[in-house]
Amino acid sequence: MQPSLIRRQLGGLVPPKVATPSILSSGSGAGLNTLVNFYSKLPKGPAPQSAVSGIKGRWFNGKNASGKPLVALIVGIFGIGYTIDYQMHLKHHKNHAH
Repeated sequence: MQPSLIRRQLGGLVPPKVATPSILSSGSGAGLNTLVNFYSKLPKGPAPQSAVSGIKGRWFNGKNASGKPLVALIVGIFGIGYTIDYQMHLKHHKNHAH
């Protein structure tokens, strides 16, 4: 790979060099106004809680927390397994009748 290609790919990961020693030592800080404006507009404090929807929000979070979906899953898997086992048992007896 060529260096320019690598530099282009990493351009989004590595932030640009905004504060140079000459700007910081001069004391004016005029070159940093855009950066200060950007950071002053960002929200402060913790991020707001997002509402969880779907099965997790309905059954596992908050005041409605319950294990009903887990029990239903276990019963469903048992029911499917029992049905398959029963059908195989019937086929076995049908083919081996005395």
